Amino acid sequence: MSTALNAARRATELAELADGAGVDVVVIGGGITGVGIALDAATRGLSVALAEKHDLAFGTSRWSSKLVHGGLRYLATGNVGIARRSAIERGILMTRNAPHLVKAMPQLVPLLPSMNTASRVLVRTGFVAGDGLRKLAGTPASTLPRSRRVDRRRAIELVPAVRRAGLAGGLLAYDGQLIDDARLVTAVARTAAQHGARILTRVAASNATGTSVTLTDQLTGESFDLTARAVINATGVWAGEVDPSLKLRPSRGTHLVFDAAAFGNPAAALTIPIPGEINRFVFAMPEQLGRVYLGLTDEDAPGPIPDVPQPTAAEITFLLDTVNTALETTLTRDDVRGAYAGLRPLIDTGEGRTADISREHAVTESPSGVISVVGGKLTEYRYMAEDVLDRAIELRGLTAGECRTRNLPLVGAPANPVTTLRAQVELPGSLVARYGAEAHNVVARATCERPVEPVADGIEVTRAEFEYAVTHEGALTVDDIVDRRTRIGLVAEDRDRVLAVAEEFL
Repeated sequence: MSTALNAARRATELAELADGAGVDVVVIGGGITGVGIALDAATRGLSVALAEKHDLAFGTSRWSSKLVHGGLRYLATGNVGIARRSAIERGILMTRNAPHLVKAMPQLVPLLPSMNTASRVLVRTGFVAGDGLRKLAGTPASTLPRSRRVDRRRAIELVPAVRRAGLAGGLLAYDGQLIDDARLVTAVARTAAQHGARILTRVAASNATGTSVTLTDQLTGESFDLTARAVINATGVWAGEVDPSLKLRPSRGTHLVFDAAAFGNPAAALTIPIPGEINRFVFAMPEQLGRVYLGLTDEDAPGPIPDVPQPTAAEITFLLDTVNTALETTLTRDDVRGAYAGLRPLIDTGEGRTADISREHAVTESPSGVISVVGGKLTEYRYMAEDVLDRAIELRGLTAGECRTRNLPLVGAPANPVTTLRAQVELPGSLVARYGAEAHNVVARATCERPVEPVADGIEVTRAEFEYAVTHEGALTVDDIVDRRTRIGLVAEDRDRVLAVAEEFL
């Protein structure tokens, strides 16, 4: 089937379901876990519908650090299982599922006088253990290079803004980095659609039971009941709203957005151990669109769950204070171009700091029969989807094939069999970085004028990408285009400059 998600396909598929077409599996939630479940179900031969109240990657899945972690921090707390799984899943993403979206990111820990010998030994030991995890996972060094020590000159080349006084080189390691988390969600959703899944955004799910759910089109207000053999709740921090028996303890992680020039246009992530912690760091990571993202915090976030969480003043101060210990020139709030916060859907263990709560996921069945998956990490989305679907197949007696997602290339990966047209113009490098093997399609299928022209001066996003967001990636509003299909919206001034252009394509 076509990979294209758009308003016409949405309308057709909603009408089919409203007319009584039952499905094997309903998935509630269009974040990375939900779309992962939809893809797994569709590729096992099950009929599946996914309902997302807002847009793809509307919640936590767009507010991450854009890292595909190898699980190193979990070794420090003795959680070998999740560390090993994370390393395996990182390797699967980098070599099979999404080599176009996940690249090796160098991480530099500068050896400054403020870092004592014990800390240096601990970080170096951790990096060596990370190399061992990489080997255990079967990820080649050509994909993820080995860690090593670098001299002072190389450390400054990698992060020109690093503090010079007393700098004795640095420790360099590598992890996986996404070009963008929301783009991964979109790629998984479109691959699910390619295999027959109905991916329905702006559709709210309510009255969920083990065999039915009420779907309400948020654009028209029309509702209907949908029957299914299994209903799976993958709504992350909102999971308790679908199944009140679930107890979660959300944790807020905040990032700040800077111009890359503030860090000297770094080639590596500046990585600073948090004093007094054995497995937590602050990262200043080079990102697309000429930005650096600085994160991250881990704070309790009790109370009602907001649609869009907000960073606190204390978190902003903490991030600036920590990164400034390793910088030659002090950064202030005036240097901050944007900020964002996301909520981790942690399982409530009743005590301790959120930073110490396990990142394991859990699969549960509610008294009403709804199957929920809670907890977990973006890196492990594929494994979590496989786990919850295995449970659903067992509990509901579904007839399904084996899981295929371990070796399945997503849309945009070179091995995905999407018909590729040849664009008759040279493609911008930033477009290729976001779309991989599909980049030519973005331009060749464009009907707009000046398809490879930037949407605004100095912003490396083309007009063709705005159009493709609407015709192929399910964008229904300006916010979908600006805040999730592209990440222009992270900087308010840039967002304002492109709104009128986005309107053109709707």
